[in-house]
Amino acid sequence: MKMKFADILNNQKLWSVVYDNEAEDILSQTLSTWMNPLYLREFFERNFADLAHNFHITNIDQAIFDTVADSASLSCLILDISPDANLDLLFRPLENSRISEMLLSREKAKGKRISGHPSWLRLYAIKMDSGIYIITGGAIKLTHLMNEREHTLRELQKMEMVRSYLIERGIFDIDGVIENNNEK
Repeated sequence: MKMKFADILNNQKLWSVVYDNEAEDILSQTLSTWMNPLYLREFFERNFADLAHNFHITNIDQAIFDTVADSASLSCLILDISPDANLDLLFRPLENSRISEMLLSREKAKGKRISGHPSWLRLYAIKMDSGIYIITGGAIKLTHLMNEREHTLRELQKMEMVRSYLIERGIFDIDGVIENNNEK
């Protein structure tokens, strides 16, 4: 498998995986999916029990509206980050209990809500170095643990696949990412 990495902010701080045979990077795909009301209706119908139990929302139209609004907000936050912004303030360790740094750690960024329930939107990334991240995917997380549902478990698997790809190829810094992108 071959992966490329798109420089989202054109400053070599925030990258997004372009998976093999994909035309678009995963951040663009994820944000687009979160803005698609047809996809969202189907998703919330399939996951209605989690939505009602964990967020006390029984109106799917409200869930769609909240998701589109949160997605737009998160998109603006990500794409309007200034070149000198500290991405370490946006991304947090995936494991809430982790207290020390680790090589190519798994991270998450949460959507923000002004009122009501907390955002269920998550972006997942690998931390290359302080302030430098590679986004591996995203999910609507309606349960406490990622391994409780198939769609969030897939995101865990994608993070591990990208992490393994980087380790196997000795990519531990931005120079390695750029070299990987330049390979034919």
